[in-house]
Amino acid sequence: MKLLVSPINTEEAIIASLGGADIVDVKNPKEGSLGANFPWVIRDVKEVVNGRQPISATIGDFNYKPGTASLAALGAAVAGADYIKVGLYDIQTEAQALEMLTKITKAVKGYDPSKKVVASGYSDYKRINSISPLLLPPVAAEAGVDVVMVDTGIKDGKSTFEFMDEQELKEFTNLAHEHGLENAIAGSLKFEDLAILERIGPDIIGVRGMVCGGDRRTAIRQELVEKLVAECQI
Repeated sequence: MKLLVSPINTEEAIIASLGGADIVDVKNPKEGSLGANFPWVIRDVKEVVNGRQPISATIGDFNYKPGTASLAALGAAVAGADYIKVGLYDIQTEAQALEMLTKITKAVKGYDPSKKVVASGYSDYKRINSISPLLLPPVAAEAGVDVVMVDTGIKDGKSTFEFMDEQELKEFTNLAHEHGLENAIAGSLKFEDLAILERIGPDIIGVRGMVCGGDRRTAIRQELVEKLVAECQI
């Protein structure tokens, strides 16, 4: 499993990078689960990471606004993100998801075909009234997306595992692979979840709180990143 760590500034980005994260993810928790940070923060993180890892950037938790989302995605790509992540937060149908993802992918790949688009659904989709993550892999594949992801939409300490069980997450992973996509799992994951995650077999796990000592509002700690990297390699 690759490890994606989500710093909120350059200081944390350096810690995540030196700790051995596989992907350094730029987000802004003040604006939501996949809240977008500023273009200059993406540029600054890109500079301090200095090619050691690819950079990911979230563009927001979106309702059905394909134009706004595609423009934001292009902005993240131009700012230097290698992975551009969009949250399908208030998307009600597969048709809406397809329209969103097709336009986002066109914007990103038209600028640089090597950049990857990540489509995120939410494990707590029922409580935020959004589309099930299990419907996303075929839609994402049709749109030309590279990675499908599941995260929690409401960051209240509840884990993805409280909303989707091991069997459902395994189905999500298998569906992604059947459609030629990578997949990622995130959402208040804990060290004790690693054994289950190994059985599920996602390509990527995304964390913040786990490497902040359990509270995503505090700072990332390099020793916890190093511990997680070591455990992911066992």
